[in-house]
Amino acid sequence: MTDFQKQVYAIVAKIKSGQTATYAEIAQQIGRPRAYRAVGNALNKNPFMGTVPCHRVIKSNGEIGGYAKGTKAKQRLLKKEGAKTMAND
Repeated sequence: MTDFQKQVYAIVAKIKSGQTATYAEIAQQIGRPRAYRAVGNALNKNPFMGTVPCHRVIKSNGEIGGYAKGTKAKQRLLKKEGAKTMAND
């Protein structure tokens, strides 16, 4: 696991239920604002699904983006938690 991935997972682990962050916001917090695609790639390889809630990371335009278990599963989880996205507004 790379240092970048560790940083991504540490930040995402702090996102509370019902809240979301964008890939770009995560990249910004790491100090690499243009690395939003790399954030997505790191989350696609997330080995800590139980403790790193990668489903809470969405696109900057409010769309839900990808998810290893499928976008429908991501949408269901976000809706269940009460998170605001374009998909469930």
